[in-house]
Amino acid sequence: MIRTEIINTIGRQFLTTNIENDEYSYPKAFTAAHKDFAAVKIGSHQNLDIRFVDKHARVAVLVETKQNFDTSYDKNKKQLNAYMAYEKVLTGYAIIGILANTNDDRIRVWRDCVSDDTFLKDLTALTSFADYRNIIAPARVNNKEQVIKNTYKLNETLHGMGISETLRSQFVGTCILALKNHLKYEGLSTTQILSGIYDVLSDLLHNDLNRADKLSILHTKVLQDQKIRQLDAKDITQVLDDISKDIMPYINEETAKGQDLLNLFFTTFNKYVGKADKNQAFTPDHIVSFMCDVIGINHTSRVLDPCCGSGAFLVRAMTNALNDCQTENERNEVKQQHIYGIEAEEKAFGLSTTNMLIHGDGNSNVVMKSCFDLKQWIKEAHIDRVLMNPPYNAQKPFCQPSYVAQWKRDCKEDPSKGLHYLYYIAETVGTGKLAVLLPMQCAIGDKGDIKKFKELMMQHHRLDAVFSLPAEMFYPGASVVACCMIWELGIRHESANIPTFFGYFKEDGFTKRKNLGRVERIDPKTGEGAWKAIHDKWLHLYQTRTAEVGLSAVQKVSYDDEWCAEAYMETDYNTLSEKDFIQKLVDYSAFLVQNEEV
Repeated sequence: MIRTEIINTIGRQFLTTNIENDEYSYPKAFTAAHKDFAAVKIGSHQNLDIRFVDKHARVAVLVETKQNFDTSYDKNKKQLNAYMAYEKVLTGYAIIGILANTNDDRIRVWRDCVSDDTFLKDLTALTSFADYRNIIAPARVNNKEQVIKNTYKLNETLHGMGISETLRSQFVGTCILALKNHLKYEGLSTTQILSGIYDVLSDLLHNDLNRADKLSILHTKVLQDQKIRQLDAKDITQVLDDISKDIMPYINEETAKGQDLLNLFFTTFNKYVGKADKNQAFTPDHIVSFMCDVIGINHTSRVLDPCCGSGAFLVRAMTNALNDCQTENERNEVKQQHIYGIEAEEKAFGLSTTNMLIHGDGNSNVVMKSCFDLKQWIKEAHIDRVLMNPPYNAQKPFCQPSYVAQWKRDCKEDPSKGLHYLYYIAETVGTGKLAVLLPMQCAIGDKGDIKKFKELMMQHHRLDAVFSLPAEMFYPGASVVACCMIWELGIRHESANIPTFFGYFKEDGFTKRKNLGRVERIDPKTGEGAWKAIHDKWLHLYQTRTAEVGLSAVQKVSYDDEWCAEAYMETDYNTLSEKDFIQKLVDYSAFLVQNEEV
């Protein structure tokens, strides 16, 4: 087996060299890492024939080639063992060591070190790096709290380097994207590293119709930002190392749990960097997931988020749809034809682009424009599922022009609190199911533009359900109290003659933790999180349209009525506490302040 065949079989993208002939010098590597090679040197062995590394998984595959390793077999094993010992001290990675013949296809394989106990006798043919990684890599963990802690730590590191809040999330997302696609950065200058990241982005967006716009934003707004360009090579390497060590092992997107944690990381990081703008409402991933389940997203769904922000709804919808696929053709169709997003704000559009790419493409149908300018584009997409969290206090440039023309002269922000976005999208899409997050005042308001759009919606569409959500759901971002409305589009509410389901879904199993935001409660005995059981309960109540004391109600309503569970469900007095009473007073006070009634 010739050298080229070995490299191509294991994976050229993982090949790591630091001297000529694609070999790897451990003395040179130890010097670069400021470590003493002489302290671990074993015999005269120094230069390994072929070295493969995945820094994300912290795995190294070391190959020493011989014409015939049977000749001086014990000596050859000692040589390979020396290289494996050097690697352990240098990186601490999990290691596969291989003796490979060049005059035939025979190999010998060991893990961690060369001994009888570590000999992998069943591995008799060379295979891919991914196969070796799956054999020896430490199991990918699914520790949500650790992801949040590491996210906070990374945010603080970037803060200390002077990277602004508005830039951090996009920069980190871009770094993750580059690392996922085998960015090489060790020993390189800042300019060389940034150039390598740009090359990765360019390759990923090669077949994207909106490639120029996306590349321009990511290049000029991130990679060419003065603060990024002025980072010392040591600092940018530290950021990449921290992401590789503290973030990547937790977000293996090849599994459903890994996808969950990747979404958790992205939404959590966006919350941290959104602290300065209390109107930013980054939807928690568990709520996004619940909304996708409520409207039944599968591999046939054609999904739109008309105000997609960082892309949380889109990536969750794509994940659900892909999990429902059975063939590669179905998966490709989902990515290319079933996921649509619109975002008017440039930085948010950059975030959604990066987020979608991190999750495995699917981003070619995400465009930067106002949804009010894309009515025909939306119609031609044949959307049947909508997920949205419109801006609640949008200023004139971001609202529908024909609606803005009706505003009073002194009106500066959307008086409908996002309802006019909902009505426009509902009318444009026409049929299907729609899930939208809105401030609670949209559900209980009975005057002005809020009442007007409630009436318009019911004239054309059916209010299927309204869920009252946790009061601090967006913490540490926006402070608004939100609800989730589910609409059946194209069916007049009165004509359907079906009562609306109301869920009092205030307890989601999450609690506030200092410097971590809202964190899922974990049972110390079982290690299980609280959310799954709560999710299943909520979904069951909705799907069976069950009225349960203290949790839900089923009621016929009109546009004049309040659309919230609190107005219709029976109270379970046995569960009330002084804490509940105080919280209700706090919620009511916040409502009065938000509506300028105090």
